[in-house]
Amino acid sequence: MSQFDPKVWFAQAPVARLATVGSDGAPHLVPVVFAVDSESSPETVYTGVDAKPKTTQRLRRLANIECNPAISLLVDHYDDDWNQLWWVRIDGAAVVLRHSDALHTGRRLLRAKYPQYQSVSLAGPVIEIAVRRWSSWHA
Repeated sequence: MSQFDPKVWFAQAPVARLATVGSDGAPHLVPVVFAVDSESSPETVYTGVDAKPKTTQRLRRLANIECNPAISLLVDHYDDDWNQLWWVRIDGAAVVLRHSDALHTGRRLLRAKYPQYQSVSLAGPVIEIAVRRWSSWHA
């Protein structure tokens, strides 16, 4: 990638870190795969709960979003050549989808971005994030 375009670099990244805050005020950070719907207004990001092994089905990120929808999602790139460093963060409002057209949109976009979803089930809920703000930095 050459010219720094935060939205493009964000959308092309394979993994992001999702930050949520629980009712106790404690932050929670977890890596997620995601897909961007740049055609929606506001721009929308989806991440799913898939069939990869988890320690519990009552995921803290879902509980946190249900009590506090404010989230941040961070994509970054580190390189030993510090002239290549960059990050992009979105701040937004999240909702947990269990049954809706948007749930199917999120699953479709995730399957299109990640070929692994041809063999890994994506039958759980989907988190829909309405982007409120983009922030970025690059060297």
